[in-house]
Amino acid sequence: MLEAGSHPSIKFTPAVDAIDTEIVDVGRRGKYLLVELDDARELVVHLGMTGVLRFRDGPHDDTDPYLRAWWTLDAGSPGIAETLEFADVRRFGRLRVVPKGDYRDIPTLANAGPEPWDPALTTTRFWEAIKASNRPIKTQLLSQRPIAGVGNIYADEALWIAEINPMARRLGKDRAERLLAALREVLEQGIELGGTTLRDYRNAEGGTGGNQHRLLAYGRAGQPCGRCNRELDSRVIDARTTTWCRTCQAR
Repeated sequence: MLEAGSHPSIKFTPAVDAIDTEIVDVGRRGKYLLVELDDARELVVHLGMTGVLRFRDGPHDDTDPYLRAWWTLDAGSPGIAETLEFADVRRFGRLRVVPKGDYRDIPTLANAGPEPWDPALTTTRFWEAIKASNRPIKTQLLSQRPIAGVGNIYADEALWIAEINPMARRLGKDRAERLLAALREVLEQGIELGGTTLRDYRNAEGGTGGNQHRLLAYGRAGQPCGRCNRELDSRVIDARTTTWCRTCQAR
């Protein structure tokens, strides 16, 4: 059975709504973690930019200034840690408890597009989703509507691989096909390497990822492009820093 505590913030106080429930299953949709509870509800966790879930063999660490919420698990059960903690340096993460599958109050989740490896996500479907908006392609990717689960890092990487300008507002079907393949490629690499740790990201065991050593565009502004050797540029697009090559990713 779960018992809980939280930082006094509307983003994290829903942790206590899971008190006296049991975890039935854990899944994912896009960038959200879905923890199924035994009372037909779900604990929905969004890690934001710096959030991390971690297990602790003991009570929650009340000396950690970045600890936002915690759950006490079944004490004494073999192989089960005593505490599950949610730490978040920048407080961009969020917790919610909702009826299972009811995401009306979480619009980004409710409107998320297909998963990257969903067989239903064909080139045609991806292209048609892109055509439905006139926003820059980088903004569309981060909206989660054409495809779920793509963040700032992987959007920059995929656009560089596909040689598509992040400010482009129209893509032909051929370029959409290249972009979809590039998105799958960078996401597969990120999973294989355990994520991208630039500063704060840690997995549940406290380890770091390895994908940061394989980045081709993100965070490399001012460094040479790996294709043409031109210096990579950077600008802010809809409040997100974006890195690209003016030669390889010309409009």
